[in-house]
Amino acid sequence: MEAHRDLFSVSRMCRQFDVSRPGFCQWRVRELSDRSRANERLGVQVAAIHGASGRSSDETAFTGRCSIRGYRWAENASAEASDARAAPSVPSALSRDDGFQPRPPGGAESAGTPIRWLEVNQAWTADVTGVAASEGSLYLAVVMDLASRRIVGWSMSEQIKADLVCAALKSAYWRRRPGPGLIMHTDRGSQYASRPYRALIRDFRMKASMSGKGNCWDNAAMESFFKTLKVERVYQVHYPTRAQARLDIVNWIEGFYNRERLHSSVGYRTPIAAEHRLMAA
Repeated sequence: MEAHRDLFSVSRMCRQFDVSRPGFCQWRVRELSDRSRANERLGVQVAAIHGASGRSSDETAFTGRCSIRGYRWAENASAEASDARAAPSVPSALSRDDGFQPRPPGGAESAGTPIRWLEVNQAWTADVTGVAASEGSLYLAVVMDLASRRIVGWSMSEQIKADLVCAALKSAYWRRRPGPGLIMHTDRGSQYASRPYRALIRDFRMKASMSGKGNCWDNAAMESFFKTLKVERVYQVHYPTRAQARLDIVNWIEGFYNRERLHSSVGYRTPIAAEHRLMAA
């Protein structure tokens, strides 16, 4: 009503919206309540958090980020500011034991090497997905460290061949230099069963592990990552060329996912923060 006072009479608008004219006039001169001021400040903060998250549509990660900044997510889906002097509160729905222990996929267990995943560079997992650009498809192969959920290697190509997954594995190996015995888990795709890939596994002194036949859950960590990538980034933008897609995806992985995005599997830390914590333990 205030915004349209120059277009319509106040009396007419009050009748239309069933509001008393004296009540409207009192509202115009009344000072904002403490709650209203707090809500205005909160709106600015939440917008900043949302922007810093790459405008992520993931509610759980957004809620965790709010809690770290000192806000708690109320049942009516509004964030409430906590006492600035108090430690940031974590919503009960997000609470977990601080001594988290990432667990291996079923495929790694079936490989005959039961291990507690407490250290980085003990077990990696890998997979491939496709990304659409106007000029054609682009295929992305990534390697993830299961302990921290950090993406440690990747490669992109116009074709989905063994060279693609080999390049991703080489990228991860030469960046991380893991010791012998690392378990390298994948699905049963032909690229991962190829001779060049299996030769790399031997050369890098890794232990190969593959998902059970027809069991997609054995590689659930990678499926979850690809869903995050596509829902929170790829589906939000348009790539005219493969080159633009390459640049944007690398920026998202290194600039946001590894460094900024909170991950529920590692205690609502970023992958890099989780990795530092594990290495310091």
